[in-house]
Amino acid sequence: MKKIAPSILSGNLLNLADEIKLIEEAEADLIHIDIMDGIFVPNITAGWDIVEAIKSLTDIPLDVHLMIDRPERYIEQFVKSGADILTVHFEGSVHLHRTVEKIRELEASPGVAINPGTPIDFLSEILNYIDLVLIMSVNPGFSGQDFIYSSLFKIEKMRKIIRRRELETLIEVDGGIKALNIADIANSGADIFVSGSGIFKTDNYLETINEMRERI
Repeated sequence: MKKIAPSILSGNLLNLADEIKLIEEAEADLIHIDIMDGIFVPNITAGWDIVEAIKSLTDIPLDVHLMIDRPERYIEQFVKSGADILTVHFEGSVHLHRTVEKIRELEASPGVAINPGTPIDFLSEILNYIDLVLIMSVNPGFSGQDFIYSSLFKIEKMRKIIRRRELETLIEVDGGIKALNIADIANSGADIFVSGSGIFKTDNYLETINEMRERI
């Protein structure tokens, strides 16, 4: 089943509870939360306190994406705060296998993300240990960027690798996803679609998410 994951920090943070209610009414499958540290990416967002606050407001699973340097320092806090899926970057973790195993030990679902400039093949050794691969289709750090269309080839290649190895690993795509391009991304093999401005900058979240599902 394909899943829609609104990226909540693209919403109106002054009315976070209202935004969550609206995406609940739109039957979003996941809530995506981007955590940025100003070091790994040139932006700063929030910490585990915002994850805990969102967890207290909803039963929708939380998909927490750590765009931070040396994420192994903080994974326990994020899982305890309510992360159901916890994704770290290939580029940000030196001891990636240890980090992934720690996430699973804490009973969260581990994912690994790669930036647009990182080849899919770099994930070969870690693929058997994770539940999710997150392919960044923009350079991480800021919402509202245009989708990098060469990402479609990376998605297709990853789908072929997963099938060949008979894995159940999900493919998540994040960056520049809108109703107008979501069908191309789905046809390339994606399972989870993260959308920030593509949902929160529209007038009606329910209509937007329904349109995305129809196009998928």
